[in-house]
Amino acid sequence: MRIFLHGSRRKVSMLPPEMFGRVWAHLLRLTRGDLCISRPLYEMLAREMHVPPTVGAVDSGEPVVADLAVSLGGDGSFLHAARWVGASRVPILGVNAGHLGFLTDFTIDDFLEADAELLGRLILQPRKVLKVEVPACLNEAVWPYALNDIAMLKTDSASMISVEASVNGIPLTTYQADGLIVATPTGSTGYSLSVGGPIIEPTVDALVVSPVAPHVLAMRPLVVDGSARLDLTVRTRADHFMLSVDGRSHALPADMPLTICAADFPIIVAHHPLHDFARTLRSKLLWGERPVRQ
Repeated sequence: MRIFLHGSRRKVSMLPPEMFGRVWAHLLRLTRGDLCISRPLYEMLAREMHVPPTVGAVDSGEPVVADLAVSLGGDGSFLHAARWVGASRVPILGVNAGHLGFLTDFTIDDFLEADAELLGRLILQPRKVLKVEVPACLNEAVWPYALNDIAMLKTDSASMISVEASVNGIPLTTYQADGLIVATPTGSTGYSLSVGGPIIEPTVDALVVSPVAPHVLAMRPLVVDGSARLDLTVRTRADHFMLSVDGRSHALPADMPLTICAADFPIIVAHHPLHDFARTLRSKLLWGERPVRQ
């Protein structure tokens, strides 16, 4: 089995050396040395330990050729791994070395117990990806895809923004708010959830449109069909606003129209065969736990 490893250098460096040593040895056993690593993590590891010559580095933008991608870190690391994997359809297995982590299905102990037989039984779940189209503004190096969400946000010093929104060419409304989030079902447990958006089971074909601190109380989160095309124009007193694509921020000029729609490829998320979405909600959100009495 050939594995592509991506990880947060900060999270990896914070792991106890003995624990990362066990993870590293396990990866080499699983792959028999047929391992490739994202370039920044590879260079960090090469400075601190012996990396066998069979282990290679993958540069940003280079196609990932592997049977499985392993993301070591939190959800942020998983989203970065999704960018490295892109449209290759290499399944991504998230190993949680962070805190909450809805995308990181395995604990480190889970991964250390995973043998080739278990990895062969992983549940592979295609997840919807968003694409943002902006006329002649985004640098060609910008990856315009998001597994979680795309958000239009005011700048730090600006008053609220106005976002004129249409769905499939039909005018919807003008949101007056600090921002507007368009999330996939995967991203419904992220930024969208924090502003009152609903939790959506990841396989549902839908998108969530959630205003951030809306000026009008009646502006509530809206669920639309997963194939919907959203045409948006952001107006602001400032000369620009912030476009966030899975947390990657870009300044765009005011009055710039943009379109958000489904990408033509999914990201494949690998799940433990004994885990499910309900279990994830119970463990991550502590559903059913009794409050601690002082």
